[in-house]
Amino acid sequence: MALRGVWQLQKLIVSYCDWGGSSRGIREFLESQLLAFKEKNPQLEVIAELNRGHHPFLKGLYRNKNERVVCVKNMTPEDVHQCATRLRNALGRKVVKEDKARHKTS
Repeated sequence: MALRGVWQLQKLIVSYCDWGGSSRGIREFLESQLLAFKEKNPQLEVIAELNRGHHPFLKGLYRNKNERVVCVKNMTPEDVHQCATRLRNALGRKVVKEDKARHKTS
């Protein structure tokens, strides 16, 4: 998501294994949809890194120095694309659960 016209996601790291079965969907995403995703998001630096023997994940690095990691094991290429789009649209802020409203009696 853009905050005051500036996209908050700076870098998207796509980590996968070239052998494991849990990385099948992300490998198909890399082959078929990653190039189109890069073209639609020129403001974003996309890095694909080979990480053998580990489950695949997407890591988003934001302007405010926060990062979000999403596990994408056993997902379809469409689900991986949806996760990448959600990371792009996020502001990168920490998720804080709001407390219930406290009522004070005086």
